[in-house]
Amino acid sequence: MPIYQDLKDNYAVEYIAGGATQNSLRVAQWMAQKPGACSYIGCVGKDENAAQMAAVCKKDGLSVHYMEDPDTPTGTCAVCVKDGERSLVTALGAANNYKIDHVKQPENWAVVEAAQFYYISGFFITVSPDTILEVARHAAGASKTFCMNLSAPFIMQVPPFKAALTQAMPYVDFLFGNETEAVTFAESEGWETRDVEEIAKKASQLPKEGGRPRTVVFTQGADATVVAREGEATKHAVIPLAKEDLVDTNGAGDAFVGGFLSQLVLGKDVAECCRAGNYCANLVIQRSGCTYPDKPNYQ
Repeated sequence: MPIYQDLKDNYAVEYIAGGATQNSLRVAQWMAQKPGACSYIGCVGKDENAAQMAAVCKKDGLSVHYMEDPDTPTGTCAVCVKDGERSLVTALGAANNYKIDHVKQPENWAVVEAAQFYYISGFFITVSPDTILEVARHAAGASKTFCMNLSAPFIMQVPPFKAALTQAMPYVDFLFGNETEAVTFAESEGWETRDVEEIAKKASQLPKEGGRPRTVVFTQGADATVVAREGEATKHAVIPLAKEDLVDTNGAGDAFVGGFLSQLVLGKDVAECCRAGNYCANLVIQRSGCTYPDKPNYQ
């Protein structure tokens, strides 16, 4: 915990609204350029950090519906960057305390019902898997689109978390992850292959609720993004970036998802979704934190 005060005392600190899913939603909202196009639900404390975060999101046009935990501070993450490489020190705080009762409140469930697309990070499996299933089943029952992210290898490596992921998987229309998470997923499934393209193909064919096939999207850093559907895979090149232009990789994966979702909701094909995702990721890694200019220059 002392790192937070140390950073404030000895460094020029920037305060940026974060959280994996909230980052993606802020980017999707930025690409939409239409206030209130995206809504976010999560848990915060009743403190200055929560107020600051809500203000940033409001400025971005993102509609937030936070559960407030008055007894726990808002989650914080100390991001230390050197030569473009990052180290994150996280205190989850209130983010760890979300309860399904909050989403079931009429004003919050109305937000869920109004949406056509849903995105939840794998990190939320450690907090409220019952909320994930509640939203996933609603999406499946109403023929809406439900998306999840593997988020981190430990989600697949810790048995209770893996079990919750397995329970949610039949409802997942779009599954996101990076190459490391893909390989860990294959290991947790007992698959022999460590080839990302093969893993994406196999993951796309896991049992699925409803009539729509699952799409699996695995990013690979500077290498091409792999997309698989119904056991067939395509690759989508990323935008090259000179090493000296790389400022901070923090939020790159979140930004990719935000860009991808911004086109998915418009009914664009996977190639266009990946192009938008790569545009957002490329832009974010040239800046500090998951930030962006006032308007996208995306055509």
